[in-house]
Amino acid sequence: MGSSSSRPIVSPSQIPESLNEKSRPDSSATLTSALSSLSLTPSSTTPISPSGALTPTTISSWESSITSSPKLQLTRTILNHTDIRTTLVSRAAKIADPHVFNTQLDFKTGPITNQKSSGRCWLFATTNVLRYNVMKKLKLDEFQLSQSYLFFWDKLNKCNYYLELSIQHADLPIDDRLVYHLSGDLISDGGQWDMVVNVLETYGVVPQSVYPESFHSSLSSPLNKILKVKLREHALILRSLASSLRSEGSLSEEAILSTLRAKKEELMKEIYTIITSVLGVPPAADEKFVWDYYDKDGKPAKWEGTPKEFYRNVATDKYSPADSFSLIHDPRHDFGKLYTVDKLGNLWGGRPVLYVNTEIENLKKAIVTQIKAGQPVFFGCDVGQFSDRDAGIMDTALFEYEAAFDIKFGLTKAQRLQVNESSMTHAMVITAVHLDEAGKSVRYKVENSWGETAGDKGWFVMTDRWFDEFVYQVVIPKALAPKDLVKVFESDEKEVLPPWDPMGSLA
Repeated sequence: MGSSSSRPIVSPSQIPESLNEKSRPDSSATLTSALSSLSLTPSSTTPISPSGALTPTTISSWESSITSSPKLQLTRTILNHTDIRTTLVSRAAKIADPHVFNTQLDFKTGPITNQKSSGRCWLFATTNVLRYNVMKKLKLDEFQLSQSYLFFWDKLNKCNYYLELSIQHADLPIDDRLVYHLSGDLISDGGQWDMVVNVLETYGVVPQSVYPESFHSSLSSPLNKILKVKLREHALILRSLASSLRSEGSLSEEAILSTLRAKKEELMKEIYTIITSVLGVPPAADEKFVWDYYDKDGKPAKWEGTPKEFYRNVATDKYSPADSFSLIHDPRHDFGKLYTVDKLGNLWGGRPVLYVNTEIENLKKAIVTQIKAGQPVFFGCDVGQFSDRDAGIMDTALFEYEAAFDIKFGLTKAQRLQVNESSMTHAMVITAVHLDEAGKSVRYKVENSWGETAGDKGWFVMTDRWFDEFVYQVVIPKALAPKDLVKVFESDEKEVLPPWDPMGSLA
């Protein structure tokens, strides 16, 4: 069900600048065409090793070529005792990427948040967007919504979702590709926009002080390990029960499903016990709570209501999360169409994950439109690619790998998706953009959730070229989106991608 690659311990990528493209290479012919900048024809049709094994003669031939190159000899001298990620950083790129922006939101929030050792970036990005409304309405100097509250309800529902899928596919062989895939990263910390909308609309949201961080909301892997062990066990129990009930031959499918769900509820009680013991019991969606706080002038104030009321009346302004949708740039597939991913979700029976695939320029326009309208922007990207965590820079020109190794990288964005080189791994928030005189985006200001020690006190700068290659998703309210893209989103015609498609990765 995705990976939690959004954790701040992600290392910078060693993959340098690649080719841009507007078309989708979906056949061997277009693949060959897209790689035309590379040498596809060997210098000789006779291999040094006819058997295909790496022989001493083969190695000797390579070594002779390398030792004859002064540049590669210098590369070896330098890189064998240094970190290539720092040694090969481009000074010119760092100078060209200042944290300066001429089009930004008129309101600043704080503090910089920190997801710590968890994959909750999508929840932090969402709450970082929503807190703009809260802080404006209540006149706050600093504020955080409870990321753990959303994390709790998402995690509990993902466990239920997996067991429902186990019931649904109990008749498939245990080694079926779908069954095997679903039992992989079955309750990832990560998620997608439509999934957080499910949680918000069902459970609402609360201030962080009402449901604060616990040890394992900030360090999620030990909790996930225990849950996965039990859930896989539970899935086998449900499969065995389904087989036993069907073998009787006297029960209807409706009766079988009812019995399986009753058993599932018994098993889910164990899951609930584990999660509440580790994270704490959250307020119920319609349970009233009292929140005492100081406004920016130091005056005490109080808010009283339910998590749902706080979400609808305080955290939501004119642009509701439920009325927003995802634009994606996936050049493998046709633009102007609606896509979903089979078996992807968190709340059983909830809103499906939907993507409107469109040209990359439409994603950029969506950002500029929202910033000018005073709306921060939730977006999804492959953050580990060609970025520097300490400097807070995402730039395809950041590392001089090609020059150092005398190589050429030629994968396009579509090809990286095809060969599992890239996918959506992290969600963040764009709060400003720098436009040139023609109104074209040059760079973007990004609010991350890795704490103040990352980047420029928690802020990152993303170049337009990096955006082209590694940004996959931008969320936009319907009210600010082009009408033709809204029409696509609201249509019933959608293409279903397989569960293991890269677009099923969770930020």
